[in-house]
Amino acid sequence: MKFLTLEDGQLGVLYDGVVIDVVAAAQFLSVATPATSLEALVSAGDSAAGEVFRLAQQALQEGCASRPFGEVKPMAPLPVPRRNILCLGKNYLEHAQELAPKMKTSGEAPRQPIFFTKAGSAVIAPGEAIPAWQKYTQKLDYEAELALVIGRNGRDIAPADAWNYVFGYTAINDISARDLQKGHHQWFRAKSLDGFAPMGPVVVHHSVMPAPADIEVKCFVNGEQRQGATFDQLIFDVPAIISVLSAGMTLQAGDIIATGTPGGVGMGFTPPKYLQPGDEVVVDISGVGELRNPVIE
Repeated sequence: MKFLTLEDGQLGVLYDGVVIDVVAAAQFLSVATPATSLEALVSAGDSAAGEVFRLAQQALQEGCASRPFGEVKPMAPLPVPRRNILCLGKNYLEHAQELAPKMKTSGEAPRQPIFFTKAGSAVIAPGEAIPAWQKYTQKLDYEAELALVIGRNGRDIAPADAWNYVFGYTAINDISARDLQKGHHQWFRAKSLDGFAPMGPVVVHHSVMPAPADIEVKCFVNGEQRQGATFDQLIFDVPAIISVLSAGMTLQAGDIIATGTPGGVGMGFTPPKYLQPGDEVVVDISGVGELRNPVIE
């Protein structure tokens, strides 16, 4: 089950390369739908997701409210997050090691998860341009990440129960201004300029999520592969992330957790390979598909 947000903000389902407009389908078939937006569907939970998916299948059989995915220009799945995006730093060992000499930090695996947040206002859609913001940064970098979407509220979640709180997953590009990151001695500003969070194109429901070893997280810049790892290479896995993050803090339905980026970011190369206007960045995550964004001046 793959869900997306259509151009008008309505809920859509992607099935076998075809997108079904859930609201239009419900009207055509004279049935009710439990949600008209992806945000509402996440809050409604798994049973609602199943109901929406069955509605989409029926619409596809009837030949209504559907069009090829290539004709759709989706918004980000959750275009206006309720809260800041919750992020993991240095959660792949190779990434921690590649940044150590550049940031003058330890290349060892952190003993505890490193959390920071990224402003929700940074979110942009697939295909939307990433501003280079050259008046503020000369070291624009990419970070391909798998992002989790939390499906229900929870606090003090045990690791064994963590996956029960995940609605699904999507792709995010944690765009970063490395000079701002070093200059401000923290990460929020460097990762929160407008356009610094491309997301999408779909949210894949957890019921069809592959095993971590079968989920590849990759990034390409102008067709050159820069990053590649599997989701089982996380230093802190999903149960650990959710357990630690929810200790004393309520996770809410609709929260987005970016789980960290593999090695191969621009800063890690010698010389560095920072993004420039005219570049195209593609984040490719198994099941989600390609998140493709150009960089503009």
